Amino acid sequence: MSLCSVHQIPTIVFVSCLMLSHASAEIPVDADALLKKMESAYTRVEDYQTKVEVRTYKREDSFETQKFLYTFKKPKWIRLDFESPHSGMVLIYPDKNEKVRVRLPGVAHIFAFHLSTGNPLITGPAGQRIDQTDLGLLIKNISHSLTDQRRGPVEIEEDGYVLIRVLAVNHFHEGVVTLYQFFIDKNLWLPLKVEESLPEGRLERAITFHNVRVNTGVPDSFFQLD
Repeated sequence: MSLCSVHQIPTIVFVSCLMLSHASAEIPVDADALLKKMESAYTRVEDYQTKVEVRTYKREDSFETQKFLYTFKKPKWIRLDFESPHSGMVLIYPDKNEKVRVRLPGVAHIFAFHLSTGNPLITGPAGQRIDQTDLGLLIKNISHSLTDQRRGPVEIEEDGYVLIRVLAVNHFHEGVVTLYQFFIDKNLWLPLKVEESLPEGRLERAITFHNVRVNTGVPDSFFQLD
């Protein structure tokens, strides 16, 4: 080996390490492994609470916002305590007839209504019913978006969270194709945000799950309205 070749060894090793490091950084997160992590994480969840913010965007770049405390307890107890736009309104599902019990704010709280899950009064423009709001169902829908309902390539990025971007059949509107972005928390391995856009990229809806607290021990009585 020549003296010149010996002197080049440290440089070659350094450059090779840089190339390997760069190549590793570009290896995408495995979708199957990510789904298994989310599914496994959810099996350990008995109940959770989160402050939910839903932004529905209009063509004028304005948006409407809903904010509520969301509480879920397995197998299917759901309670929504609204902050806006109807501060003080409470929705609980299911009642004894598998309907949604609605308590209105203010003095009207003495009246309780029982509505079907598909009633347009409690179903937003996205077509999502209260019994379709659990993170467990969202994880199942993400799985479908990455497999049988996928209509385009899957992009996965990893930073402080895992971002999945995919064109897929809409979760709540049959025959509609939506560009989804799913943001996954790397500590809980649960979704923390969903963005829904038109295929060309215009944002239509964003759902953010703030301060997700898991296994809080919420009692069954919390899902009863006296």
